[in-house]
Amino acid sequence: MGKVVIIGAGIAGLTAGVYALQSGFDVTIYESHSIPGGASTSWRRKGYLFEGGMHWLTGSSPGSPLNKLWRNIGALDDATPVYYGEPFLASEYNGQTVHLYRDVEKLKRLLISISPEDEKEIISLAKDIKNFAKVTMPVTDIKGVKVKEKSGMSMFTLLRMFPALTRMPFYAKQTAKEYSLRFRSPVLQQFLQTITTEDYLSIAMIFTLATLCSGDGGYPAGGSLAMAKRIADKVEVLGGTIHYNSTVNKVLVRNDAAEGVVIDGAEIFADSVIVTQDTRAVIDTLFDMPLREPWAEKMRRNTTPLLNTFISIGVETDLSGLPERIYFNLDKPLLCGGQEKWLLGINHYAGYKGYAPDGCTAITSAFVGDTYEFWKQCKDNGTYEAEKRKLAEAFIEILENKWPQTKGKIAVWDVATPLTYERYLRSSKGSWMSLLEKGSKMESYPTKPEKIKNLYFAGQRLMPPGGLPAAAVTGRKAVQHLCRDMDTIFQGK
Repeated sequence: MGKVVIIGAGIAGLTAGVYALQSGFDVTIYESHSIPGGASTSWRRKGYLFEGGMHWLTGSSPGSPLNKLWRNIGALDDATPVYYGEPFLASEYNGQTVHLYRDVEKLKRLLISISPEDEKEIISLAKDIKNFAKVTMPVTDIKGVKVKEKSGMSMFTLLRMFPALTRMPFYAKQTAKEYSLRFRSPVLQQFLQTITTEDYLSIAMIFTLATLCSGDGGYPAGGSLAMAKRIADKVEVLGGTIHYNSTVNKVLVRNDAAEGVVIDGAEIFADSVIVTQDTRAVIDTLFDMPLREPWAEKMRRNTTPLLNTFISIGVETDLSGLPERIYFNLDKPLLCGGQEKWLLGINHYAGYKGYAPDGCTAITSAFVGDTYEFWKQCKDNGTYEAEKRKLAEAFIEILENKWPQTKGKIAVWDVATPLTYERYLRSSKGSWMSLLEKGSKMESYPTKPEKIKNLYFAGQRLMPPGGLPAAAVTGRKAVQHLCRDMDTIFQGK
């Protein structure tokens, strides 16, 4: 079979690697970082493990098409425990707390008890959560590909999804913040804005609620990096090769066909190339001339990068008595990258073995917002490290005031800015997803360019807003296109 080069060992690249190997191809993956996973990652500082990617995994529960995919590529197996935190999160507003229970009826009763005047909207929300819980992300075969085992969606599944499909336009026409204002209670308004983020379309909010309340959305032991390493191990067990610390500078294109890649001036030849590095970035950087096909121009116009500044804290205190995720409003704003933040969300991992020394806790917090230019200016004028420290100290002060037991117990802090993500991911402005703005359509981008043969794309950017399932599904799809073009059986080795 042919030799396939894959650019990037994120979830899309690793997924493509497993499926290509299972289908009989010779696979080599080149990854610029020293570890697999891409945006699905974590890192250690002074004995603390900070989860930097996954908070829950759609498809973690058995029976769904995505679960079958995760197991096929080695992301999940019988030896990997999956944890389902209950409640999933707590939202505190001026002394009142809302818990996100996975039991829809229990959640409905709680919301009504907090705000009886919102009962009508609450009942409608609960009904929609139950209906959207029946929606599954399809893992289907492309037209014309030969497959060892067919994968599709039955008419029964489509009929179950119909009530939710009719409600999608309602949630797609407004942001999460706009939807939350349908409720009179400010307590519930804040709660609904914590589910995703207020700038997301509310359709992301309802899908998140549905995932968490459907018995899905668990957290696999070890989190993001452990999952990526399991898939990487399967790539190597199947006979594939992963080269880390290897940055691809260019895709070789000759006679309108991809022939390999260039790394540090060396030409590495292949029969096919699958690019899983951020598509929005590579269409301008990985070719002799930027790609100017209609789909690429649309991606340039329509992509709104989703960025965040990520704070990690190691504290020499056991916080296991607190909810794993806590959101609370602030009396005065926290400045992050020049933006005011009035709502703070904190994740802690006190209940997970190996995330911190005994009796200690790893804490993370993400501030969503496009602060790229702020941090770039700081980098240029020499104030970058000072601004990161200033942000960390302001965050720690809030933390110590909120939970006095943490005062003087900070062992380590770390701040990752959009520039950090850009350096490690080589993505557009350091973004890790796309923001679906009000009025935008949920549309996907093609796996294959129109004018270059033997070239395929995969990755979350092809299926906005993105996420882990999108990365895996597009990686699988890229290999199906490869198999169809090579007239071989998908997974037919």
